This record gives sequence, structure tokens and C-alpha cells, in this order.
Amino acid sequence: MPKLPVISGRELVTFLESIGFRVIRTKGSHIRLKAEDGRVTTVPVHGKRDIPKGLLGKIIREDLEISLEEFIELYSRYKGKEESD
Repeated sequence: MPKLPVISGRELVTFLESIGFRVIRTKGSHIRLKAEDGRVTTVPVHGKRDIPKGLLGKIIREDLEISLEEFIELYSRYKGKEESD
């Protein structure tokens, strides 16, 4: 089973925006995002703190409705593109 990446809340929001989600609401330190197909998720952004592994897994599985392998593939491509810019 692939390992989840260590990712901050702000970085996760930026990644989700790159795959088609858009910010619909910010309330306190939580950002709500929605995709064109109706999927929604809430990401906590607490400074530079990382998202706990369990919460990241829940976001991937239940909110994004993709497999862990697919998430890691998309995130790897995003990180590679980001570093080449």
C-alpha cells in the first residue's frame, strides 16, 4: 500500500485547485472547496501544520472519491510540474 504524502493544509488547497476544485467558502481556518461534479471537501489550514494522516485519508477516500494510488499519481504530477516552473 502506498504511503500518504506529508502535506500542509495550504498546499492541499492549492493542489485541489489545480485539479478542478474551487474555493466556495472560508470560515475561520477551514476552507471549503467544490468540484464541477458536485464533490465537496473542507480542508483545515492551521498555519504551516501538516494535515493528519487519518484526515487526509478520509478526504481522499470519501470527499474526493478517488483511490489512494490515483491521488498519489495526481499529486506526484502536480509536484513535478510545480518544481519545473
